[in-house]
Amino acid sequence: MYRLTSKLIIYRKIPRDSILFRLSDICHRFYEGGYEKEELAGEILDEINALLDISTTYGFDRNLWHNYLAFLLAMTETPFTLVSEKVGANEGSVNRFAKHDLEIFKALFDYDFSEIEETLGLDCFTVISHYKAVGKAERIFNRSVSEKVQELSLKIEKAQDAEELYRIVTEFYRAYGVGKFGLNKAFRINENGDELLLPITATSDVVLDDLIGYERQKEKLIRNTEAFVSGKAANNVLLFGDAGTGKSTSVKAILNEYYDRGLRMIEIYKHEFRCLSRVISEIKNRNYRFILFMDDLSFEEFETEYKYLKAVIEGGIETKPENVLIYATSNRRHLIRESWKDKVEGDDELHRTDTMSEKLSLAARFGVTIGFYRPSPKEFKEIVVGIASRHPEITLSEEELLAEANKWEISHGGISGRCAQQFINYLLG
Repeated sequence: MYRLTSKLIIYRKIPRDSILFRLSDICHRFYEGGYEKEELAGEILDEINALLDISTTYGFDRNLWHNYLAFLLAMTETPFTLVSEKVGANEGSVNRFAKHDLEIFKALFDYDFSEIEETLGLDCFTVISHYKAVGKAERIFNRSVSEKVQELSLKIEKAQDAEELYRIVTEFYRAYGVGKFGLNKAFRINENGDELLLPITATSDVVLDDLIGYERQKEKLIRNTEAFVSGKAANNVLLFGDAGTGKSTSVKAILNEYYDRGLRMIEIYKHEFRCLSRVISEIKNRNYRFILFMDDLSFEEFETEYKYLKAVIEGGIETKPENVLIYATSNRRHLIRESWKDKVEGDDELHRTDTMSEKLSLAARFGVTIGFYRPSPKEFKEIVVGIASRHPEITLSEEELLAEANKWEISHGGISGRCAQQFINYLLG
């Protein structure tokens, strides 16, 4: 194995402390001889343990060694893989190096560990090659990565030569991308870590059809997002209005609707706005469309982060990249709390006008504003009946259902889509 990994060129960026290179060093010492059997066996079992940890994180199954190698191919960002992400297979001298490395990976796929197992009295490589994973809840592992990596692994297993392997891998990069941005839907900011953006591994599967009503609002959101992912001009979006009416749900649903077309989402809170420039620098040259999602955005009088947000949206020296938009939700139409002193005329009329203009100018930087308001009693009933119809285990008649829903909303903050969903959850529980 050492002779194989030491010859990598394109994928030489794989960390030296990875399982692949650590196992490679162990195999090298095994074939050189002069080792302590129990010590070497212990080191191998450490690597198997690390492999099991990765496999649990990503829900790998069947052949964990193959899954791991496919995972390395899918996650390693190099000039070759990043170009392939944009254009797929292409002409160039680098292809010779790429095919050379992929031949090495195919040899690693087919690597025979039987001599090591027999000599050291182990069977761990046999077990991980015929693995049956324990069933896990989706929230425990990253399904988005798991499915794609296992699909790639199966195709590599069946590849007959370097040409076919090259086609498989470059098609994978073109279809899904490479690295964390290629294989994940959403990200959060990690201010103090080595990586600024970390994947959110468990995201909601909600789609727009799950939100009953609000057809005009959904249509405006779809139209803007469709233009964005198609590379056309699009606007930042502010979804404002009453609590529990589906603003955040709509944005999450948009991500699921357009993920396969290259849409990604980064969740950011106002205390993280100082990281916005770093975030934009990291994503501006990638072959994806990014929505910076600011949920429940609002500012108190004493908070000044909104000034920085204004500059980032369109007032800074560096223009916002064309692959980045901001989608924000808020209960406030103008985002910033207005006080009576902002409105009352007095001696300081000029200052009052400046203050009001500054605050209103933030909301004005969202080219699309979509209002979400509490449903009428009739619409609330339609929402309750619509959600209940998705759950055949709810056997109440419509009359009984609406009577119970009426009691529920009176004691739970009034009518809204959220209130309707909470009522149905109560019945299901």
